[in-house]
Amino acid sequence: MKVLVYSTKDFEMDNLKKANGGKHKLRFITDTLDTDTAVLAAGYDAISIFSNDDASLVVLETLHDLGVKYITLRSTGYNNVSIKSAKRIGLKVAYAPEYSPNAIAEHTVALLLALNRKLVQADAQVKQYNFSMDDLVGFDLNGKTVGILGTGKIGSILVRIFHAFGCKLLATDLTRNQYLESHYDLKYLPLEEMCKKADIISINAPLTYETHHLFRNSLFKLMKKGTILINTARGGIVKTEDLINNLKKGHLGGYATDVYENERGIFFQDHSEKGIDDEQLKELISLSQVLLTPHQAFATKEALVRIAQTTIHNLDCWEEGRGCINELGYETFVS
Repeated sequence: MKVLVYSTKDFEMDNLKKANGGKHKLRFITDTLDTDTAVLAAGYDAISIFSNDDASLVVLETLHDLGVKYITLRSTGYNNVSIKSAKRIGLKVAYAPEYSPNAIAEHTVALLLALNRKLVQADAQVKQYNFSMDDLVGFDLNGKTVGILGTGKIGSILVRIFHAFGCKLLATDLTRNQYLESHYDLKYLPLEEMCKKADIISINAPLTYETHHLFRNSLFKLMKKGTILINTARGGIVKTEDLINNLKKGHLGGYATDVYENERGIFFQDHSEKGIDDEQLKELISLSQVLLTPHQAFATKEALVRIAQTTIHNLDCWEEGRGCINELGYETFVS
């Protein structure tokens, strides 16, 4: 099978080549998939895309017209793909589920610890030989109430980690995990109630129509003054404009995130020479209570190997004409 791999990162190539073992003809390009670059897929049976590629209806129709039959994502999230449109026009789409729940959960905790204990600021001070501690005071996690939106694979791991810290645990989800309730004293509450009681809130849910801008002024107003919000899910779940206002007013204590709602075209690229034009992002990262990483939570050696293996597995299934367990359809929902 001839496969065009969009949005290739240097750290992905060796794993993909090794997993492939010469079975498929892979071509790697750094271009992201969009309405302009879709034509590059002419003559290919399949493409592989990343979370920031654009697989909306217009792009999918172009790919279909060019003869592309399959799309395999190197990500768990697939909000960038119009799944219903793909199915309607005859394109098969598969994703890489559960490749790095530990990686993302661990990064979530790392963000919280770094923000709370002001590790970035402390490191910068020490490198200037400034060893004062006037602005480096944090708080104990022990005894704090942590609210987790989404107790799927990632959220479940976070429950275990925060329980080990001695935190009180709350959660919101469509379904309750009775094992977590009985073994980790987790209590499920409606989102509004959870936000009222939590000192720390972690977002671990997919971006859907229902969750888009779920965290906005109406929800921020319910939170206790000083609440820390962590987002390692999708940027669009948080309305950035409202977030910034609440941070500047001092109502929110901090925001630690690995994602941003308008990250497409910015993240995964080096803009250090020319800078960026997104004024909202500039303002967000200028705030002292904000810690942002460039969508790197998934990037561990173990996770990258699993992503590559799953990507090639999906292609193998299609080429051999057997069912692909990772194929997406109308009913698919990732918790």
